[in-house]
Amino acid sequence: MPKSLALGNGNILVCFDKYARIRDFYYHYVGLENHVGEPCVHRMGVFCDRVFSWIRGDEWDVKIDYKEGTMVSEVNAVNKKLEIELRFSDVVHNKKNILIRRVSVCNLSEKEREVKLFFHQQFKIYDTERKDTGYYDPDQKALIHYEGRRVFIIAGDKDGNPFNEFSIGNYGIEGKEGTWRDAEDGVLEGNPIEHGPVDSVISFAFKLKKKEIQKVFYWIGVAKSIKQAIEIQKDVLENTPAVLHQESRLFWKNWISKSTVDLQGQDERMVSQFNKSLFVIRTHTGNKGDIIASGDSSMLQYGHGTYAFVWPRDAAFIVIALCKAGMHDLTKPFFGFCQTVIDKEGFFKQKFRSDRSVGSTWHPWFRNGKKQYPIQEDETALVLIALWKYYLSSADLEFIEELYKPLIKKAAGFMCKYRDENTDLPQGSYDLWERKYGTSTFTSSAVYGGLNAASNFAALLGHKKDQKYFSEIAEQIKSAVIKNFFNKETNYFYNLIVLDNEKEKISYDDTIDLSSFYGMYRFNILKPGDKKLEAAYEVVKNRLYCKTAIGGVTRFENDEYHRVSYDVPSNPWFITTLWCAQYEITRAQTLKELEKAKEKIDWAIKNAIKSGIMSEQIRADNGMQVSAAPLTWSHAEFISTVIDYVEKQKKLKGN
Repeated sequence: MPKSLALGNGNILVCFDKYARIRDFYYHYVGLENHVGEPCVHRMGVFCDRVFSWIRGDEWDVKIDYKEGTMVSEVNAVNKKLEIELRFSDVVHNKKNILIRRVSVCNLSEKEREVKLFFHQQFKIYDTERKDTGYYDPDQKALIHYEGRRVFIIAGDKDGNPFNEFSIGNYGIEGKEGTWRDAEDGVLEGNPIEHGPVDSVISFAFKLKKKEIQKVFYWIGVAKSIKQAIEIQKDVLENTPAVLHQESRLFWKNWISKSTVDLQGQDERMVSQFNKSLFVIRTHTGNKGDIIASGDSSMLQYGHGTYAFVWPRDAAFIVIALCKAGMHDLTKPFFGFCQTVIDKEGFFKQKFRSDRSVGSTWHPWFRNGKKQYPIQEDETALVLIALWKYYLSSADLEFIEELYKPLIKKAAGFMCKYRDENTDLPQGSYDLWERKYGTSTFTSSAVYGGLNAASNFAALLGHKKDQKYFSEIAEQIKSAVIKNFFNKETNYFYNLIVLDNEKEKISYDDTIDLSSFYGMYRFNILKPGDKKLEAAYEVVKNRLYCKTAIGGVTRFENDEYHRVSYDVPSNPWFITTLWCAQYEITRAQTLKELEKAKEKIDWAIKNAIKSGIMSEQIRADNGMQVSAAPLTWSHAEFISTVIDYVEKQKKLKGN
């Protein structure tokens, strides 16, 4: 189930489903560990007039959004049959590791009623449901779930009083579905402790006069010891949850104002989505330099794993977007992360965990009887390109000097050496989409861009010999790309070529892939308006535009990843659609031409859900979001595209 909302502060990341239920809770990195995750869920329910209802299914109409301009939820859940409305305002505190849920319970009936509000917790601490303990602490009037160095404290407040009832039990063993079943008669048994796969429920009971609204606060704090968890509880009670909630709301409202992009006078929907995209990226950006692709644990990539990893590729595009938005300070720790994880030979492996260890991979070290590097070389290049954007935004010369030898020169040195001696092109690696092994147009173009960035850094620091060397190699690669990658028969660029020097043979893959086109212009191999680029873009429009009512642009022809059926085209992606918008912005000479790009920006807004969440792709037949949601790379491309659009619009207007 794609997620409908994400909240976080760089230490914790909480993702909610379409019923506003907690489905992911990461701590103490944004991508590690997930202490809820599939199939666990934190349920919420109401007992009224002897009827119990969990918030789920058709009987509840749930609308989820961010409160405009803040990283605070705005959730409205109505059950017409029960005549109950719940309004949630959820926030993760900007500094303290606490999720606070303020719930306004509204009696839509004309009569006075007794209502019970239930909150259910279901953890699998350290991403395993074994060895957990849950117990009631009578001193703190709170529930504590713990295993080792991960402790969750759950409590609440209604008019200065804690929750009325509680119960703790097991789920998934001995035929037990979970303690949430205990709530469905409206009364909790009060079991004070359990171990193993543990879940728990608390409830608040109160009377509501006709049309009356009352507020309940509920919170979850997380720490590395029971002592620290208790300190969190004392802190919440001393400061009050209402004050902490307001404090956080004001912080996030001021945080978004740090963006230096002038969106005054722009389409309100575009401005709203721009801000929401910044918030989504912030939730997935760790305070220790980790920037993960997605916290959506329901997205199992072909059943093997999730997207909760740091891909240098995704993170580089996110850094570029943040720097363009004037938020370079948020990106600085990422380069410290990169300095730590770069291989001694100067390349990055496919992906990493948030704790800087190597992530799972399907890229082998051994192929066709020979050793190979299990890499996507574009990731190495993109980090240097992103670092140059960081410098242009920050002018942080001291930091660049610190990174020059251990990161910049090391990565550039690898890219210079890792080339085919006959063609001057980069040797083989996995392509941008992590599918094919060879020398791709996108990767070769990115390496050119990465070496130019390295040359710029060398010039900046007075390393003339390095500057000359990196620049010369970059120009050799550019010439080789222009010479080898244009396919005159298709008027497009080869997806990749496979170099076999032993057999003195070059194999060509002529798949129409948008990344080939994008790489050629994005990294300045060819300039916008070039005849080859213009011819290639016509091919894009004819063969990669999704020709259904859904619209958008696919990655490449016959993309099978999450494809619905052969009766409809491959699914369009937010990233590739926005890439086309970026090209149209670059080549636009009039405001009318610029509107072609605005149509694609509007497409992205239309296909985001109400809360602004953008997935990886959408179904070509019905427009439903599929794959990881949110995907931070999608949000990064939206931010970059909007900034490009606004800047070009001002230029064409003469402002």
